[in-house]
Amino acid sequence: MLTLLLGWLFGLAQGVRHAFEPDHIAAVSTIVAEQKTARASMGFAFAWGIGHMLVLLVVGGSLVVVRAHMPDSLGDVFELAVAVMLVVLGVRALRTARARKASATRAAHQHHAAPHTHGHPGGWPHARRPLLIGCIHGLAGSGALTALVLAKLTSPVGALVYMGIYGFGATLGMATLAGLAGVPLAHLAKNPRGMPILLGVTGAVSLVLGFAWGLPIAVRMAGG
Repeated sequence: MLTLLLGWLFGLAQGVRHAFEPDHIAAVSTIVAEQKTARASMGFAFAWGIGHMLVLLVVGGSLVVVRAHMPDSLGDVFELAVAVMLVVLGVRALRTARARKASATRAAHQHHAAPHTHGHPGGWPHARRPLLIGCIHGLAGSGALTALVLAKLTSPVGALVYMGIYGFGATLGMATLAGLAGVPLAHLAKNPRGMPILLGVTGAVSLVLGFAWGLPIAVRMAGG
């Protein structure tokens, strides 16, 4: 029993560590950078974590129950989907940065005029976008996690609990990171010039990481 509890505690620690991997930080930062409060940032990161955990439990749990491993070709498809998503998020962040810069310029020029014009880029409903991003990340990681769990745990119930704790740890890690980042972001949001710069940086990082990750996978899939 003690060994099982230690294993679950290890899963929690691994989930928190998993949240700080570059692709997760890049994806969530492009969303969190748009928020003006630490609370909003944590809410977005929490929605990401819920999507990530649900897919891990559904896909990974199904593999655990039938004692199967995800085919490498399907794993490549899921990883490529994450890379494409990072590129899309990067492009969106750069476009948002441009729109906010133009909005800040209009607001500065028309501050004492009527009507008062402020441009605010549209987007998906608040919870849907980070939830979907988390789901895609969960797909990409479910195969590797299942292989690890099957190698260490013989009980399907124990494996499912491990995956749930792992997913909770990832959610906790992302929400904590977003909350800490949200404090300086709240101050930065008060500066009309600060947010476009931040969005531009996070968008560029997401874009570069997406291409760096996705191109080798696409080449491998094309050659296979």
